[in-house]
Amino acid sequence: MGAGFSAIEVGLETIPPILFGGFRFDIGAVVTLVALAALGRLDRPQVRADWYAIFVAAALLVFANVFFLFVGQLYTSGSIASVVYSLNPVLTVGFAALLLSGTSFAARDAVGVGLGLIGVLLIARPDPAATNTAPAEAPEFLSTAFAVLGPDGVGAALVFCAVIGVAAGSVLLRRIEAPMASLPTTGWAMAVGALMLHAASLAMGESPMVPSGKWTLLAVAYVGVVASSVGYGAYFTLMRRRGPFTANLVSYAVPPVASVTGWALLDERLPPLAIAGFSCILVGFLVLNREAVSAELGKLTA
Repeated sequence: MGAGFSAIEVGLETIPPILFGGFRFDIGAVVTLVALAALGRLDRPQVRADWYAIFVAAALLVFANVFFLFVGQLYTSGSIASVVYSLNPVLTVGFAALLLSGTSFAARDAVGVGLGLIGVLLIARPDPAATNTAPAEAPEFLSTAFAVLGPDGVGAALVFCAVIGVAAGSVLLRRIEAPMASLPTTGWAMAVGALMLHAASLAMGESPMVPSGKWTLLAVAYVGVVASSVGYGAYFTLMRRRGPFTANLVSYAVPPVASVTGWALLDERLPPLAIAGFSCILVGFLVLNREAVSAELGKLTA
C-alpha cells in the first residue's frame, strides 16, 4: 500500500485534505458494503460490542488517522510520511501494555519504544536550509511549529499523530472483541468515518467541490478502492485473526514501496536522516519483539 502515499500527494494538489479523506472513505464504504451485500455477507450490528467496535474504528482508524495523515502530507513528502508511519508496530506494543490484560512492559521494552521515538525525531529534525515560514493556507496555531521544525518537521509530527490513532485503535478493537465479522465492521466503520470527515471538512471551512481531472480521479479511485476497501478489509481481517501487532507489521513494507513510487512518479528523494530514522524504528521493533524474532530465526536455521 506504499503507493497510496504518492496517490495522496497527487490528490492534495487539487482537493482540500479533509474533503479528500471523506471522498476516500465514501468510495471505500460503498465498494465494501455493496460487495458484501451482493455476496450475502453484510452483517448488521446486533449487540453493544459491535457498535463500540464500529465507533472506535471510525473515530481512530478512519477519522483520526486520515485527518492527521492527509493534513501532514500537505507539508512533507509521501516518502517521509511512510517512514513515520512505520512506527506503528512499536507504538502498538506500548498501547497493548497499557490496554490489554496479561501484557507486560519491561525496561527493555521502554528502550525499544524510545528508539522508535528517536527515529521520528531524526525524521522531524529541523532543516536549517528550509524556509520555516508557515504557508498561507496553514492554520494559525501551527505557525510556531513551522518556525521551530520547518515544513517537513510539522508534516512528520502530524503523521505521528495519525500513527497514535491507528495504534491505539487497533489495540482497543482487540480489547472489545465484537462478535460481528471483520469485513462488515470495516464497511460500517468507513461509512461512519466518512461522515465524520465530511462534517469536519465543513466545520473547517473547506470549499465543497467535485474531483475532476484524470490524475485526481485516478488518485481518489486508488485510495478509495485499493487503499481503503481492499487495504482496510485485509487489515481488519488480519487484526482479528492474528492481533494488532501482526497486522501493523505491514508498516515496514510501506517505506520502500512509497520511496520507489515517490521517486518514479513525483521525483522525490528520501533524506539520509529519514533513512537513519527508519533504521532506529526498525531496531526498536527488534528490541520490543526480541523473543518472537529469536524464535522465528530458530525455525529458519533449523
